[in-house]
Amino acid sequence: MKKKFFALAFLVLAVSVIGASAQRNVTPAIDRDPLMEQDAKHNLDVAKQYFLLKKAYKAALERFEETYAAYPSFSKMDEFLYYAGMSSYYLSENKGKQKVDPTKDKNAAKYDPEILKQNAIAYLSEIVDKHPESKFKGDAEKTLAILKK
Repeated sequence: MKKKFFALAFLVLAVSVIGASAQRNVTPAIDRDPLMEQDAKHNLDVAKQYFLLKKAYKAALERFEETYAAYPSFSKMDEFLYYAGMSSYYLSENKGKQKVDPTKDKNAAKYDPEILKQNAIAYLSEIVDKHPESKFKGDAEKTLAILKK
């Protein structure tokens, strides 16, 4: 009698667990392309290396612009926006190992300090506005306070 009771209880429990898991919504909120995610992740990793290790802010910014144009819904866009915003800010202050030379750079106008500051404000503001849960939000707000003085 006890064996039948436990077997019946186990069966009821198993059916309820299976039924409950079948009701779960497993569709992601945003449908992401795995190949685009992989490519964007690679670009983020490269940009991060440029930014952190090489202080090559122009190169980091170019990786961001390429990725943002191709795949703006990248799952780690907040991190990418942070590196782009900080790269723009540092370039506007003429920091880093890649200097802007108006006589040699074909895109020298895009590296005008005022344009770079405006871009930095736009990128960092997007973190604050569209990614409030981001771990980069605090640093973005601090830099925005400096830029908006």
